[in-house]
Amino acid sequence: MTKIDIVSGFLGAGKTTLIKKLIQEAFEGEKLVLIENEFGEIGIDGGFLKDSGINITEMNSGCICCSLVGDFGTALGEVLEKYSPDRIIIEPSGVGKLSDVIKAVLGVKEKLPEEAVKLNSSVTVADASKCKMYMKNFGEFYNNQIEHASTIVLSRTGAMKEDKLQTCLEMIREHNAEAPIITTPWEEIDGKQILAAMEKENSLEKELMQEAEVCPECGHVHHHDHDHEEHEHHHHDHDGECCHEHHHEDHDHKEHEHHHHHHDGEECSCGCGHDHDHDHHHHHADDVFTSIGMETAHKYSETELKDILEKVADEEVKLGTILRAKGIVPSEEGEWFHFDLVPGEYEIRRGSADYTGRICVIGAGLEEAGLRELFIGK
Repeated sequence: MTKIDIVSGFLGAGKTTLIKKLIQEAFEGEKLVLIENEFGEIGIDGGFLKDSGINITEMNSGCICCSLVGDFGTALGEVLEKYSPDRIIIEPSGVGKLSDVIKAVLGVKEKLPEEAVKLNSSVTVADASKCKMYMKNFGEFYNNQIEHASTIVLSRTGAMKEDKLQTCLEMIREHNAEAPIITTPWEEIDGKQILAAMEKENSLEKELMQEAEVCPECGHVHHHDHDHEEHEHHHHDHDGECCHEHHHEDHDHKEHEHHHHHHDGEECSCGCGHDHDHDHHHHHADDVFTSIGMETAHKYSETELKDILEKVADEEVKLGTILRAKGIVPSEEGEWFHFDLVPGEYEIRRGSADYTGRICVIGAGLEEAGLRELFIGK
């Protein structure tokens, strides 16, 4: 199967730079075809391309560069038939509508065998420093690229003030509420991380569900042991005893033991309202647990992050029954904090950069507004 990735973006946004980074760092070993649409103006009749033509150029990286001028669907079909690549990267004109490119690709896909091609991603590269101006002056074309993107990659974020970047994010979210938005300067992350965001491989929610071993059938947490020895931990014990089960990733838990006590007639801590002395075969995880995902470009101080996690870990603060919380967020010092929280305990460590600040909370009866206000101020 050939994967097709569309990398759109307004003039000067940095499409070619991003594609070069992906070719060098993420697509190694793949047979690639790069298609550049130099089609210029959109026809008055709404036609996408005219005057068929394909120019093929071998690039130093080993991929094939095609400049298409003409019927896009016909040309794309010819490229697929002639080269049978692992992946096709399409770089449309900066003033083109992403929706037209997607429509053209899907039109070709319909004419081919079912497993021949896959529209893998539709990416829009946006210059964060010009977001407001372009939305105002070129709304029809610029907003179309934002609205139809499965992933949005912001360029030139490194020199921006946080409040300006936040304004840009809010404007983008008005047009696309779902797409991951990459806010981290490109030099701080590699192409594989960008590709993972494009292909939505690194879901914090999925990671947390797997780490917490939430049974998809009964909706309960199953016990498992972790070793734990390197990181600082903060505990919230009640009545002199810690009564929570603790889950951690990638490390050993040797310094102290934690016990989860079950008593007849005691309500399940997952918030389902049932006693522990009978089976829960009628629960599904989606009925018991909810998850809240947040993205932010905010840079945290360690003190600020500790204060937030103290409140989340404190059962006296009414935010719902929190099973797990996990996040990767940028720090004021230019580093990245990785945090992990279970009832009554959390840890903060320093780690690698991510494509943007990401936070996920899983639990039952979660107070979403309160959690969003606490973590990202809204």
